[in-house]
Amino acid sequence: MGRELIIGYGNPLRADDGFGWRAARHLAELLQDEPIEILALHQLTPELAEPISRADLIIFIDASSEGQPGSWKCEPLELNTAAGDSLAHHFTPRSLLAYAQAIFKVSPAALLVSVAGESFGYCEQLTPRVETALQQIIEHVAANRPPSGVNLCGLARGCCETAC
Repeated sequence: MGRELIIGYGNPLRADDGFGWRAARHLAELLQDEPIEILALHQLTPELAEPISRADLIIFIDASSEGQPGSWKCEPLELNTAAGDSLAHHFTPRSLLAYAQAIFKVSPAALLVSVAGESFGYCEQLTPRVETALQQIIEHVAANRPPSGVNLCGLARGCCETAC
């Protein structure tokens, strides 16, 4: 049986930057009876390579400063072993995948769900357009989870064809 890991990250005190953190909290409530690990974090850290190494599918959820506010996309992440940020102070989903591969010799399937934010200033609420996208993404992630017992390897390709 495949093991899923959802990592939502961002700063909930910085308006739309807290989108991923909020999405993970909502998904944890919605999927509390499911065999899935869900982490709501303020930032990505190198220690995440260990839980990533135990998963067959990782879904990263984050806000982006690019795009029309409230629009979102879901895309597969490919391991880029040539990435030069593996020792940086700012970790990305790809750098964590590279850590997991280098340390644990695993390359799990991974997706990045990102929403274009409107405001990243000091505020504890999402902007209205991003708040609307939050519900859409929660429904999308919950509805597009693979059935229990399905091998998740290779599932990332094609499972996130939807974007709003």
